[in-house]
Amino acid sequence: MAAKSKLTIWLAIIVVLAVGIIAGIHKSWHRITIEGVVIRQDSDPAKQTPIPGAQITALSGSAVGHAASDSSGSFSLTLPESFRHRRSVILKVRLGGYRPVDLNEAVGKLYVIQLQPTSVPKPVETDHHPAILISNVRIRYSVKTTTEADVGSEVKTVQVQNTGNVPCNGADTCSPDGEWKAVESRTVLDAGSGNEFRNARVTCIAGPCPFTRIEMEEPSDAGRVLNVVARNWSDTATFLVEAEVVHPMMSDLVREAYPVIFGPTMSFSLPGGAEGPSIEAEVNGEAIVFPLGPDLLLSWANCSLGMSKDESKVYRCELKPGYGFK
Repeated sequence: MAAKSKLTIWLAIIVVLAVGIIAGIHKSWHRITIEGVVIRQDSDPAKQTPIPGAQITALSGSAVGHAASDSSGSFSLTLPESFRHRRSVILKVRLGGYRPVDLNEAVGKLYVIQLQPTSVPKPVETDHHPAILISNVRIRYSVKTTTEADVGSEVKTVQVQNTGNVPCNGADTCSPDGEWKAVESRTVLDAGSGNEFRNARVTCIAGPCPFTRIEMEEPSDAGRVLNVVARNWSDTATFLVEAEVVHPMMSDLVREAYPVIFGPTMSFSLPGGAEGPSIEAEVNGEAIVFPLGPDLLLSWANCSLGMSKDESKVYRCELKPGYGFK
């Protein structure tokens, strides 16, 4: 009886565990991930710019999920509870400066949510004071680049002395098939402080070259040191070691980019490694350089910075009242 009781208890435990696992798997299968993007509402698609920082709440029955839009306007959230397919979801989107949006949507789609600003910009009134014109806008920035100065080349001959046709008989070094006694010779080349090797190569130039093997390690110590091992399991062979020596130098390369302008808004992107961006423009015909510091302060525009998925920097600048692009 005791054995049967123990068996019954173990069977009950196994059943409970199995039910729990199946329930967990079933629940995870029915979890829904909601993906979407929040953009500015505008009849012109070119002006439907991403809106970061919007707070999104998803409601579906008892399931609730929260997310915030990133710099590209995108968001993703997973409802913590399972529910049947084709069930609808309520999306509530909130952000200061924009009208709140409540959507009742079917599950299983990409959501593009457009927000309308609470204050609509007033049209520019014509008066006796013409707008300050911004023209010939260019973006200047620098990127780190590596150049190499040719220092010279390293050339060295290495002889690996051995006597052929000597059985291995358990020697420390043998031929690849383990039949013949072999000799290994290690050669170390140093490119010098601050220098690196390029295009390293080793060749057998004399002796029974078919009965040799060359093993060359990747240059170590930041490319400065080159290690070469030559194995010979026949008569003496001669090897030639060659490599170019260069001196890498880091420098700043200045580049230019041009923005895309739609109405009072200009947009441009810079690579992730861009440094010291500045805007060069003509203000009423006078050429001026405006450094674009971390606070993105411009006297004639309000700018914002976002990051794309490839880590490039995306800038968007909107003119202040009284300014216009020419």
